[in-house]
Amino acid sequence: MPRIFDVIEWADDTGREIVRRFPEEGAGDFRLGSQLIVRESQVAVFFRDGRALDVFGPGRHTLTTANIPLLINLLGPLFSGRSPFTAEVYFVSTREFVDLKWGTPDPIVVRNPGMGLGVVLLQGHGTFAVQVRDPQLFVNKIVGVQRLYETERIVDYLRSILVSKLADVVGNFNRPVVDLAGFFEELGAAVRAKAQEDFGALGLDLKAFYVQSLRPSSKTVEELRAMGLLDVQTYAQLQAADALREAAQQELGGLAAAGVGAGAGFGLAQFFTQLFQGMTRPAAPTGPTPAPEIMTVEEAAAYLKVSPEDIVQLIESGQLKARKIGTTYRISRAAIEEFMKGG
Repeated sequence: MPRIFDVIEWADDTGREIVRRFPEEGAGDFRLGSQLIVRESQVAVFFRDGRALDVFGPGRHTLTTANIPLLINLLGPLFSGRSPFTAEVYFVSTREFVDLKWGTPDPIVVRNPGMGLGVVLLQGHGTFAVQVRDPQLFVNKIVGVQRLYETERIVDYLRSILVSKLADVVGNFNRPVVDLAGFFEELGAAVRAKAQEDFGALGLDLKAFYVQSLRPSSKTVEELRAMGLLDVQTYAQLQAADALREAAQQELGGLAAAGVGAGAGFGLAQFFTQLFQGMTRPAAPTGPTPAPEIMTVEEAAAYLKVSPEDIVQLIESGQLKARKIGTTYRISRAAIEEFMKGG
């Protein structure tokens, strides 16, 4: 036998819930004459068949055909005043929710023409504040359309809107990426203005949006390549940097091994200096791309216009100097030029 509720109320002891469904599962069975208790900073909305109907503000209300006309019209004539009717009640908090967290689950891709890869991947986080402005519209859109009423899922949905707007704002900021850190307040105001219409359509007011951090992503080389943001040459350079870093960090024993470690460390520092200069210096408008200071076997083969097998044979015969790191060779441009001189 279904449970019939004669008292309908909700007390939020945490102060963190935006909306609470009553009952938590299934449809509520109520009867005319039931008591509805709505606390301060709350609104109660009756909901049935996908529609938000009658709305009650703070106070104690006795349910009658007079104060739930939309619900009664939807149900049709009741058999008697004591006959139960089914509906759901959503208690909506109208207080301001502050210090809600947002973050970028995936990096924001921002164009950075003439510098490095030509794009920058940014990750950020911050806070925002919202308040329900129109409880009936909020229940219709969030509960009726989005099928959401758990607070965390609602906040997740709002975060996705904000991150999308942030990506638009940053992409059209018309300032160098390195200057963004000095404009967090302006970025926050721009995102709030851009998102206000979307929040208003949900019955919400976006009270504040703050950017606390916006920095380059820590995505790996493989992830960048999978995203289609690296050309073959840049990918090879970054792979070489990773290999040199691993070689320099290996624990090596003995005087000879220590010399190898020092050499690898020196080569790493030189390589990163060259790589950093190449990725931060604006690209030349025209002209051929110079050969890298440190090359793979394939790059050396392309530079000399021979096959990779010929390069390996020259290295193994001792005619071309190279350093073996793991299972791969790295050849300096200076070594190739020395070889071409017949030295």
